[in-house]
Amino acid sequence: MPRDPLIGLVGKPSSGKSTTLNSLTDATSKVGNFPFTTIDPQRAIGYLQIECACQRYGVSDKCKPNYGGCIEGRRSVPIELLDVAGLVPGAHQGRGLGNKFLDDLRHADALIHVVDVSGTTDAEGKATRGYDPSQDIEWLHSEIVRWVLGNLMQRWGSIKRRHMAIKATAVDTLQGQFSGYGSTSTIVARCLDRIGLKEPLEDWSDETVEKVVKAFIDEKFPTVYALNKIDHPDADKNISKIAKMQDPQSIVLCSAISEVFLRRLAKQNYIKYVEGSEFLDTREDLIEMGEPDGGGLKEMDEKLKTRVENLKDMVLYRFGSTGVVQCLSRAAELLGLVPVFPVRNVHTFASGAGSDAAFRDCVLVKKGTTVGDVAQKVMGDIPISYIEGVGGIRVSEDEIVQVGKHDVLSFKPGR
Repeated sequence: MPRDPLIGLVGKPSSGKSTTLNSLTDATSKVGNFPFTTIDPQRAIGYLQIECACQRYGVSDKCKPNYGGCIEGRRSVPIELLDVAGLVPGAHQGRGLGNKFLDDLRHADALIHVVDVSGTTDAEGKATRGYDPSQDIEWLHSEIVRWVLGNLMQRWGSIKRRHMAIKATAVDTLQGQFSGYGSTSTIVARCLDRIGLKEPLEDWSDETVEKVVKAFIDEKFPTVYALNKIDHPDADKNISKIAKMQDPQSIVLCSAISEVFLRRLAKQNYIKYVEGSEFLDTREDLIEMGEPDGGGLKEMDEKLKTRVENLKDMVLYRFGSTGVVQCLSRAAELLGLVPVFPVRNVHTFASGAGSDAAFRDCVLVKKGTTVGDVAQKVMGDIPISYIEGVGGIRVSEDEIVQVGKHDVLSFKPGR
């Protein structure tokens, strides 16, 4: 059965990883039971912001999610996060909590690497000044490569002999070695295509094997670099350097501590703020907009007002948001996650007889997932007679689900 996507959070000590995790899991929209059976201490529920199908079909007023929330077509869908521990240089040799870090890591589908872009913490998270945070990106990647490469090279001679004896393909042989890292044959094939390797496996040099491992890591663990602490004076030069080294689509600028602060103020009724937004409203703002009681918000003292105004100028207005919510959205984009809405009635989009509540459920699946895969994920081993799409049109199990196409489905049980 297809499993739920899992996003791993990595980062050295004092990078802001814990604050980022707290802000991703502390959404005001969370309601109801979560669609996950077991969450261990290293796993948490984050909230991915998506465009809900309710707006597309004009039923936003009837959209009532079983879990998460939906405000004017902006839906928060629960997604599992993995807090990956023990990230320090030398992790592949067991330094710090290295063995645990690498063992946890293999379960993730994508990574959010929280980088302290202020340069005020060294490689081990100790206070300093002028540290180059681009080094953190390089050594994290290097640790993972050396871990996988070390495991592979210990057995490379016997792997080659077996490969030639049974006349296997390179994909089959590598998948036999990479399956323990959560790989699939498709991922292995993509990694070989990525480097355009045509040479027979038995002729690969050590350098070629390392090149294959690097391509595999890039394919298996697409990574978002959350450049944290962007409001620090030294951040700009470090951001510029990293932006020249990495794909811009993999970078998100963020201030996790600002997001946590704004959510706390919103809960204390000092401001109106929607997580991930560019704007916030204070009591004075709402009075100016014609709400005489200021929306029922509390009055802030001068010290708090100054702090909020500084945060607006240094983070929200300058960067467009605190960036934390956007980290999760970017990770979902890298994975190509597709939200699919199972319903009972493909005309009203209700989930049960006698109910007018629309789009109660939403599941996240990876790109390339078929309608049949979704049926198995949603219905388990229950036999399916046929599947309907919007308007009652029958849909083949071989069709691929995409946003706006075969993403609203009704599964009809039966032989």
